[in-house]
Amino acid sequence: MVEQITVIGNIVNSPQRRQTAAGATVVNFRIASTTRRFNDALRAWEDAHTSYYDVVAYRRLAEHALASLLKGQRVIISGTLKVSEWESGDKRGRSVDIEAAAIGHDLLWGTSIFTKTRHEAQTSDSDAGDGVGTDALRPRDDNDDDSSATPELVGVGADGWATPGSTADAEPGTPF
Repeated sequence: MVEQITVIGNIVNSPQRRQTAAGATVVNFRIASTTRRFNDALRAWEDAHTSYYDVVAYRRLAEHALASLLKGQRVIISGTLKVSEWESGDKRGRSVDIEAAAIGHDLLWGTSIFTKTRHEAQTSDSDAGDGVGTDALRPRDDNDDDSSATPELVGVGADGWATPGSTADAEPGTPF
């Protein structure tokens, strides 16, 4: 069975790095997703059922996950669900894995600081879709210029990425 899924849960082990034979970075970790229900009799929320998922991410997403995620953090994972049967000697079981396409912190439970990274060259078409942008934009600092200045406009440059002050190439309605 293979299908797209989004799961919210807590990371239950430290993300582990490994390399493929071709040298690509891979990260593996496990999340626990617990269903909560309101118990009318007790007038309180209760944990109902916990599902565990093994998560794997590759290449740039793996590198970013390794730099960003820690055991115990609440995350949102979106990707491909793979359920498979396994057998080892007299033991049999079922494995539930998610090949992540996107990973993020659940901001309902805390804050996160996003740092855009610059990737000089795309090595393959498969890497093209796993990053959001290439320009390293930093937050404005109060010391950047005088406080009477109007907020800096952000546009879309000729390369298609957001760049401060580059409004000439911006398309109307661009959400930057």
